[in-house]
Amino acid sequence: MDKKRSLLNVSVAIIFKILLLAANLLVRRFLIKYIGNEANGLNSLFISLLDFLAVAELGVGSAITFCMYKPIVDGDNDKVSALYRLFTKLYLIIGAVITVCGLAVMPALKYLAKDYGASGINLYLPFGLMLISVVLSYTFSSKTSLINAYKNNYVTTTISSVGTILQCGSQIVVLILTRSFVWYMVCRIGAMAFQWIVTEVIVRIKHGGIINNKQMVDADTKKDVTKNVKAMFMHKIGGLLVNTADSIIISAFIGVVILGKYSNYTTIVISMSGVLALCFSPLTSIIGHMAASEGENEVKKYHNFFHAFNFILGVVFFLGYYAVIDNMVTLFFGADLEMAKSISFVITLNYFIQFMRSATMLFRDATGTFYNDRWKPLAEGALNIALSVLLVLVLPEQYNVAGVIAATIITNIFICHIVEPHVLYKYAFHTGAKEYYIRNYVYIAVFSVALVLLHFCMVHIDNTWLELLANGAISLGISLFVCFGAVLGNKDFRHYARAVFGKLQRNKKEDAR
Repeated sequence: MDKKRSLLNVSVAIIFKILLLAANLLVRRFLIKYIGNEANGLNSLFISLLDFLAVAELGVGSAITFCMYKPIVDGDNDKVSALYRLFTKLYLIIGAVITVCGLAVMPALKYLAKDYGASGINLYLPFGLMLISVVLSYTFSSKTSLINAYKNNYVTTTISSVGTILQCGSQIVVLILTRSFVWYMVCRIGAMAFQWIVTEVIVRIKHGGIINNKQMVDADTKKDVTKNVKAMFMHKIGGLLVNTADSIIISAFIGVVILGKYSNYTTIVISMSGVLALCFSPLTSIIGHMAASEGENEVKKYHNFFHAFNFILGVVFFLGYYAVIDNMVTLFFGADLEMAKSISFVITLNYFIQFMRSATMLFRDATGTFYNDRWKPLAEGALNIALSVLLVLVLPEQYNVAGVIAATIITNIFICHIVEPHVLYKYAFHTGAKEYYIRNYVYIAVFSVALVLLHFCMVHIDNTWLELLANGAISLGISLFVCFGAVLGNKDFRHYARAVFGKLQRNKKEDAR
């Protein structure tokens, strides 16, 4: 494994993700302060709808990087160039499809945004501006994928992160000066144009030979690409039906005001999950190169290590999230925007269970086994929507939001956590996943017990900051106890931890000389 490149990709990604978390929380606070929580809810609805429309992307991004791994390793620049040209055409078509779909969904906005009328905000122009910013991103997506395929994720992370930080800064200024939701959306277009220009310049400098080499893909390559794109398309649909549909259902059945409150909680947890995910996603190309050049037993050992690492990260961060989330919402957005503790409980459990798929998803994308479970996302998405709508309709009003999230938990437990490991172990490692299942469900059960224990150990103090610090310390204590047990119970993790610490120690001695 290219450890130096891995460390660089992960380090840059984590640093920027933390900065983006702070920037997004700040701009959300100004949005609520100057326009209102209704605008916050509409912003969340628009993002969910456009994420849903982006299903037209078909999972091309993951298919691109996977298809390019082997020709890059082999030094076949002609094939890399041919793939790049093919994907550039695909992305332009995708941008056009999303534009048409976005315009078609506009008339339905008033039905999807329950109680929006009280806000006095125009639904259509802000949505149209956000649509332009999303479509604009597809004009340079193939170049972003090309950079990532060469294991330089830190470059694209820096470009997108700086662009988003500039967007947040300009949005804050616009909100203070104009209090306009329209100009707030215009800032998204400016930030995306910045990313486009910088990406174009860097690709022409670093990979000018690839993009200027006019090659065409052969029939066999096109067949393989089509196969992978179809598989990733199904995964894309499943992910959208599970995650994006929750916000749309809450908006349509419960209201944009409640969606605004809910989005405050999920913005924080999604940002935290994003920070954690960056310990995995920048490694996709690294592991893809390793899988193309090393044996499956070595790849399997890395997967066992990352699964344990997955659990340890999840325990520390998600117990911490549950301990402080209500205080954070109060401090950032106001006490009147807090939700019931039962909602923060199911949000925490839901995102932990989803996060526990990270190691398996990382190795699935890197080894190309996403084709073998291509039907799983459709069953996953259909079950989630059916359960969500059913629970919204049958549960008492105070449990509606919790019911929508509970549907996602059920879907993940009984479909994703069964099918995904089975496919990875069968087709990538050529062995059974029994040991993984036992370990994985033990991890989930241990976290659930720890979460309940934390709930009853939390203290209530009149001072919000003191309460946040006290409960954060309690969650940390419980987390360390759980993580210590996880390390003792996983020999692969101990083996790799000793190897890493041994190398650090040797490097320290060499530096001392």
